[in-house]
Amino acid sequence: MTDPILSMKDIRLTLAGNAGPVDILHGISLDVAAGESLALVGPSGSGKSSLLMLMGGLDRATGGEIRAMGQDLSAMNEDQLARFRRNNMGVVFQSFHLIPTMTALENVATPLELAGHADAFERAQDELRAVGLGARIGHYPAQLSGGEQQRVALARAAAPRPAILLADEPTGNLDGANGQAIMDLLFGLQDRHGATLVLVTHAPELAARCDRVVRLMDGRIAAEPDRKAAE
Repeated sequence: MTDPILSMKDIRLTLAGNAGPVDILHGISLDVAAGESLALVGPSGSGKSSLLMLMGGLDRATGGEIRAMGQDLSAMNEDQLARFRRNNMGVVFQSFHLIPTMTALENVATPLELAGHADAFERAQDELRAVGLGARIGHYPAQLSGGEQQRVALARAAAPRPAILLADEPTGNLDGANGQAIMDLLFGLQDRHGATLVLVTHAPELAARCDRVVRLMDGRIAAEPDRKAAE
């Protein structure tokens, strides 16, 4: 059996709160196969986004082990984690995190430039065209709608051809039509680049499109992950 591209063993996360330590995750163990699409679902406060941030090395677990592409994330310092994400992961957030003083093209090209790609602007143009923004590449975020800004964020995440694509509520700030368009683009990017997709969502229609759904409840996996039988 092929080794999982993401592997979590007995992951725990405890954060400091005003009234003392707060346990967020309680011994999560989960493997994700290369090329799989996986939805993390559950009520607000169940630990979905926290688990996704740990997968991306954006937060550190209090206990347990997280391996991505065979690498132990907990053994990396912040610079090593940043390089690993830059080379292997794309992350899409509910809030778009675009740089307001940069055009759509510059927002997508800058991470590629930092990674040393000589064709950064050409690749950025290609990705923006792929998400339907070929005519908007010179526009700044304030000149774009919410749906368009999320398309820029998707293009930025996909441009480096990441092996792992992480998305935290990618349709959460969008209306129905834009949300549907972003869903289509997200799975299209996954297919086009062969990436592994892990997403957090409250949208049942988005979760239903994934190969597997994992439900969290109070920082624990509430049920064994099911292949797509969950509706």
